Amino acid sequence: MRVVSEPYHLFADPIRYYNSMIDDIESAIDYVYVQTYRFGNDVVGTRFKDALIKKAKQGIEVKVLVDFWGSSRINNQFATDMRQAGIELRFFEKIKFNTDIFTRGHRRNHRKLLLIDDDISYIGSSNLTEYNLNWREAMLRLKGGITLAFKKVFKQDFKIYNTYVFAKNNYLRIIHYQKFEIIRDMPSITKQRIMRRYIALIKLAKKSITVVTPYFLPGYLLRKALMEAAERGLDVKVIIPRQSDVGLVDVLRNKYMGQLHESGIKLLLYVPHNLHAKLLLIDDNLFSIGSSNFDYRSFRYMHEIILLGENATIIQQFRRFIEATLESTELFDYELWKRRPLISRFFEWLLVPARHLL
Repeated sequence: MRVVSEPYHLFADPIRYYNSMIDDIESAIDYVYVQTYRFGNDVVGTRFKDALIKKAKQGIEVKVLVDFWGSSRINNQFATDMRQAGIELRFFEKIKFNTDIFTRGHRRNHRKLLLIDDDISYIGSSNLTEYNLNWREAMLRLKGGITLAFKKVFKQDFKIYNTYVFAKNNYLRIIHYQKFEIIRDMPSITKQRIMRRYIALIKLAKKSITVVTPYFLPGYLLRKALMEAAERGLDVKVIIPRQSDVGLVDVLRNKYMGQLHESGIKLLLYVPHNLHAKLLLIDDNLFSIGSSNFDYRSFRYMHEIILLGENATIIQQFRRFIEATLESTELFDYELWKRRPLISRFFEWLLVPARHLL
């Protein structure tokens, strides 16, 4: 039974979008392409593996690209089952124990896509694992020709899965489709296409900016753009989890919370569990969704992808998502922050040199 049929649908509940994704995979007649950071060797991962194996045995083209580091828990039998069924499974950038282990090994493919039959695309925040079943995620399902644009991205990534790319511009061109743009990042200290685009959009904003992210460690230029927007009188909201799944990020982000609050930015902490969605909404007419976090590591070291665009149906769903999320948040307590213990301040200071790697 089909979970969703409309051309654009934003999911927040992992169970619902997993069901929808499996349903779409089962209906494939041409191909299924999967790209994800983590493919779990668990109940959810096994469910997807079985669905993909079933399609491969039917003669459907199935390609799967997973990050070696993120999907390191996939055991040999798990991978063997997929390959023996005819699935083309590739691991992005296996860790090599040499003098470049830290710098090159840290560059991971964090993109998350599911593409089916030149007609259905999923893009967003979620991996294919069971550990996030109670998290608040954001996955956008799109139906139509934009899948061809994502297909181009996937095939490029699939081709260079184990190759260091020097000519990055060939893989960073913005892809336009109607009123949508697909923007990509690759490891680079100078390019950082997504961050630069975010800064430009924030500077052009007229009324409001809403950021939803699990890990909030923006660099100086991005922090400055957000603070200046708030100082101009814009309604600037940053929605983050009260406690994410990466404790060190939570400790370090605390260092900057007071300064951001003083500039007029509204900091809202999602209480129930981890908020893992990655969204940007500007002036209620421009949206962004994808894999990139608002932190140094995503912008500088990771292969990321976002979908940016204007679409009334998607914007409406973004607004509903944000309104529902806000119902489970609490305001940042500035007075409590000022009274935080010295040991907390010490660890914040201690982590500053590692801010690019968290």
